[in-house]
Amino acid sequence: MRPAFVKRAEDDQLAENMSKIRYKIAVMSGKGGVGKSLVTANMAMAFAMKGYKVGLLDADIHGPSIPKMLGLERRAPTIQDEKIFPVIGPLNMKVMSMAFLLPSEETPVVWRGPLKAKAIREFLSKTLWGELDYLLVDLPPGTGDEPLSIVQLIPNLSGSVIVTIPSEVSQKVVKKAVTFCRELKVPVLGIIENMSYYKCPKCGFVANIFGAGGGERISKEMGVRFLGKIPIDPRISEASDKGIPFVVEYPDCEATKSFIEIVETIRSILSGHAENISK
Repeated sequence: MRPAFVKRAEDDQLAENMSKIRYKIAVMSGKGGVGKSLVTANMAMAFAMKGYKVGLLDADIHGPSIPKMLGLERRAPTIQDEKIFPVIGPLNMKVMSMAFLLPSEETPVVWRGPLKAKAIREFLSKTLWGELDYLLVDLPPGTGDEPLSIVQLIPNLSGSVIVTIPSEVSQKVVKKAVTFCRELKVPVLGIIENMSYYKCPKCGFVANIFGAGGGERISKEMGVRFLGKIPIDPRISEASDKGIPFVVEYPDCEATKSFIEIVETIRSILSGHAENISK
């Protein structure tokens, strides 16, 4: 058991770190397979492209994927005097992930809840995030240990963004994520519908592969803002596999324009220029 003075020192350092970050945003999903990490990475890049100072914490302890998407797989943070210097990604984004600390991509993290909570605490308190406009936290699916740890460790969390796809199954689990946030007094900034539709680049035909309108329906039902739709584009996964953020590689495509509009809406909400924020 750690001495009380050690925990107090960590608490003080965590509070100091968070005080230097203007907005802290948790990105959640009710279930896996909705492209939440991809959305988080490209949202972070979209903020950085607008000139903001951005940090990105990959809080998915068991399945970290942010370094792969940002082309940072072979990088590692510098650790000195119990301080962690985050990896610097594209556009000077500060990134921290469990993936940086594992010997290989195949190495599993076989931890129970307390160890995961301790790791997240250290990522927040010991990482030298410095002054940031936005810190985005990519959470694993569901409402388990990691989301709860983030909410408890960042009591002044600016809000959450929930990622879904149009399917009915995804809509049902979104309700759990919204309820989780409301019970813990975390503002829900809104819902993003990923994989919303596919538009043929040759003929313009729109195919609703996973259904249509699901994100908007659940937003209305739960009284939450609908932030926007991200279309299916095969180039998104191709760019992520190459470690190149999609919004950087294809700045003029429809999906990138959607990301830019979404982050602008979030910016407006957080700066108080938009109405009807769900609590």
